[in-house]
Formats: sequence, C-alpha cells, structure tokens
Amino acid sequence: MSKNQEKQANIPTTPIRFLVHVSKPYKKLAIGAILVVVAASIISQSSSLFFKWIIEAVERGDTKAALMYGLMYPVIIFGVHLLYRLSGLLGLSWSIHVRTYIGDMLFGYTLGHSHTYFSNRFAGSLLNKVTNVIGAIDSLITDFLWSYLATFVTLVVTFYFIFSVDKISGLIFFGLIVVLLTMNKLLMKKKRTLSRTAAAASTKVRGMMVDTFSNVSAMRQYGARGYEEDLATTAGEIWRKASHASMVYSEKTLALNALVLFLFSGAMFYMLVQRWSMGTVTTAEFVFVLALISQITGSLIFIGRVMTNYSRVAGEAEEGLEELIIPYEIMDAPEAKTLTIGAGGVDWKNVTFEFGENKVFDNFNLEIKPGQRVGLVGHSGAGKTTFVSLLLRQHDVTGGAIEIDGQNIAEVTQDSLRSAIAVVPQEPMLFHRTIRENIAYGKADATDEEIIAVAKKAQAHDFISTLSEGYNTMVGERGIKLSGGQKQRVAIARAMLKDAPILVLDEATSALDSESEVAIQTALHELMVGKTVVAIAHRLSTLREMDRIIVMENGSIIEDGSHNTLKESGGVYQRLWEHQAGGFLVE
Repeated sequence: MSKNQEKQANIPTTPIRFLVHVSKPYKKLAIGAILVVVAASIISQSSSLFFKWIIEAVERGDTKAALMYGLMYPVIIFGVHLLYRLSGLLGLSWSIHVRTYIGDMLFGYTLGHSHTYFSNRFAGSLLNKVTNVIGAIDSLITDFLWSYLATFVTLVVTFYFIFSVDKISGLIFFGLIVVLLTMNKLLMKKKRTLSRTAAAASTKVRGMMVDTFSNVSAMRQYGARGYEEDLATTAGEIWRKASHASMVYSEKTLALNALVLFLFSGAMFYMLVQRWSMGTVTTAEFVFVLALISQITGSLIFIGRVMTNYSRVAGEAEEGLEELIIPYEIMDAPEAKTLTIGAGGVDWKNVTFEFGENKVFDNFNLEIKPGQRVGLVGHSGAGKTTFVSLLLRQHDVTGGAIEIDGQNIAEVTQDSLRSAIAVVPQEPMLFHRTIRENIAYGKADATDEEIIAVAKKAQAHDFISTLSEGYNTMVGERGIKLSGGQKQRVAIARAMLKDAPILVLDEATSALDSESEVAIQTALHELMVGKTVVAIAHRLSTLREMDRIIVMENGSIIEDGSHNTLKESGGVYQRLWEHQAGGFLVE
C-alpha cells in the first residue's frame, strides 16, 4: 500500500469524526476559536447581572454606584462584540483551511477509485457529493462555534444564576432543557433520514443535468429536448417533495419547542412570583431572572432548529462521505515497488478473469516479446477491451498473473505501471484546456519545441497553426471544438510525447478520414519503433504490418500468426479478411 493510500485509508465517514480528523492540522485555530467563544458567551450572559446591581443600587439610594454600573454595561457589551469578532477571525480561518483541506483530500481519494467506480457514477453527482461534504463540514464548524457551543455555555451560565436565585425555579429551568434536548434528539432521527433523502435527490438532479449538458449534441441530433426537460422536471419534483417534507418537519419541531417553552416558562415565572411575594426573592433578583430568560428565549425556541440543522448537514455529509470514502477496489500491494522497465516484454501466465458471472478469460496465456508489435482481432465480446483493461490494471485478475519484464503488475505501484504504458484510445480524452496543455499531458515538463515536434509527427501541427490562438486554443469540454480527426491527432501527439516503452493502440485511427489515416499510419510507425505494441482494430488493413496478429474468440486465442500467414490459412482470420466491408471487420 502506498503512503497516500495508508494516509487516506483512515478517513472516517461519520460527520463528527470526520470534522475532528480534518481539523487536526489546524487545532491551534480551532482551540483558540473555542476558548474565545466560551469566554464571550459567559461574559455576554453574565452581563444581565448589571440590571440586578443597578436596581439594588437604586433601592439603596446609591446613585453613584447605579451610574457606574450603567456606564460599565455598554463597555462590557462592546468587549463581548470584540471577542465575537476575534472568534470570527479564528473560526473562519479554521473553516477556510478545513474547506481547502477537505477539497484536496476528497479529490485525491476519489481519483484513486477504480475504472468501474467511475463507470457506474455521474461525474456531476460525484462533484455534488464533494461540494455537499465541504459545505456541510463548513456549516458544522460555524454552527458548532456560534450555535451549539455558545448555546450550551449560555444554558449552563443561565442555570447557575437562576439556581442561585431560587433552587426550585432553577430545577424547572433544568427540566425545560432536559425535555427540549430529549424531545429534539428523538425527532432528529426522522429529520436526518429526510435530510439524506433530500440530499440524494439533489445529487441526482445535478448529476442528470451535467450528463445532459455533456451530451447536448446527441440531444439535439435526436430532437430530445422535451424528453430531457421532462426528465429534469420529474427529478426536480422528487427533490421538491423531499425538501418540502424536510422543511415541514422542521417547522413542526419548532412549534413543539415553543409549546414546551411556554409551559415551563409559565411554571417558572409562577414560582418566582410566589417567591417574590413571600420576600424570598428580591425585586432585583426577579428582574435579573427575567433578563436572563429574555436573552436566552430565542435560543430555547430555536434549539430544535439548531438540532434539526445539525441533522440536515450531518445527513448531507454522511450521504457524500459514504459514497466517496469507500474502500478501493484496486489497491497497491503493501510492499508495492516501482515498476522497473527494461525491454518491455509482456507475459500473461494462466490468467483467469471473471466479471460478475461472466468468465472472460480462463487460464489465458500469451507472451509478447520485447519490441514486438501485436494486433488483436475479434468480434465484440471476444475480450480485446478487457485485455487492455487488465494490462492497465483497471481490474484485478481472478487468477494467474500478468508480468512486464518479469514483474507481476499486481505487485508494483499503479502509477508506475501506467506511466510505462501509452494509450491512444478510440475516443480521444481531452481536457477543457489548451492544445498545448493537452499534448504536454504526456510529459509535464515538455518544452514548446518538443510539443511542436510531436505535433508535426502526428500531422497535427498544420491544423493547429490555422487556429486563431494556435497551441493556446482551448479545445472545449472533451475536445468538442475539434473534429474527431483533430482530437485523435492531439491524442497521438500526447502519446508520442509520453514516449512510454509499451504502446496500446485502441482503434487509434478509427476517427480519421482515409487521407489523414495514411499520414497518421506513417507517424504511428515511427512511434512504434523500439516499443512493445498492442493494437486493436476492426479495420484489418491497419494491422497488416504487425509482427503478430492474435485472433480472439470468447476470451481464447484461436489463431496466432502474421497477416500474410493468417490470410492464407483458411481459418477465421482469412474469412474475416475476405468479408470486410469498406476495410472494417463485420460484427
């Protein structure tokens, strides 16, 4: 297991533990903010003492003392505001650092998932889950400091003061807090479920929209705008109902809190009036308790909202974390080493691979000698694509081993394995970046001269030069601003720049017109020199100069030989060659 995997394997998926985990690097900011909020909350609630002291001074006829307390009160309030501003600086700094840290952590962890993981999920949904977690943890920090913590400290201070004035009234106040917390804790369970349902519905809506935007050309070609709008409306209605149910439940909780507060406050004030009439509670103490309750009434009414808000953000965080922080399907071995590439020989030894209930390979054996160029031929489902996926270790084999230069690819790091293999896919994968950046993806430190040189070899330089921004032209999402042939040439240039010892060509010329294909074939021949090559093609003419052609059927090798040998063998390859339509293999 790599150090990165070890570090990220311990990421917790429950909101509170996750918050503690991501706050560890910034514990000084967190502790500082917490201490300042505690101090501000204590002083703020204790400020009601000034009303008691002023009344007592007036009753004594001590005008000087009353004036002094009256002038001190705004100074204390100003000091409390300064403390809260300081807590804001510390707390927001803590929050900003944590937001950045979470973004980097979740992005890095998610990138480590397997090919299957991404194949089964919307890119937009994953982004939504990341942003949900970041937003939820940010809310937890701010709510913890200025709602949960501040309210808790205020309640403790209030209870202490009321209990010191009248023990029975203090016990009634304590009962009020116990009932409110217990009731809201019980109500939180359903609220969390409602919040998670709403969050999941929101994720589905956003993911579906991103999917539609990404395939807007297909939508237009099929005139399916109305269909997509109906899908969005249906998904939006599901989200609306889920959100409405969550909101209504929150309002019902607040109404119950108000009723409980009304009953307990009535009992407490009745008791205080009785104590005041008996002379055991002074007027100053009575006003003091009134001031305390008036200060905390808002917090008491909205204690349910504070707790239901926690349920909402915790639900959003859980919904995201449980989807993102799941164990990797493909892991580096505990003692994985960097692949050491020599000549680039590839050896499949008794490889078995099952995908679900389908056994694609069963004791499959194939040795590709260093520098050998091998073409893979076969109908859809023969195992060609799976062959490439297993070579790149996008899946782990069920049995046997795939070796490169005698090293089991399951025992080397995934990054070093994939760095040794350059792939030119059937569908070029371009980033919404400049042409220069897309080509340089094959070599991060490439110079302009190197980029231009490979572009020329890939027959891409001429069309790039005609663009208004040249190599600085943005290609659009997935290269949408370029034609299929242009995208493929950029992808080929990128593979050339990578200059990996093993080259995989997966229908690399399928998107090119005949004239471009001739030019690209010349470039590919140059690219293949000194490399071990695996080429998949339905256009059999592109494989004629391969050293070997492997004909596959149902995950097995049924023919192996050169083009000239196989086309005269009277076997499957000869029939495929003779039954081509326009140079393509008939499926």
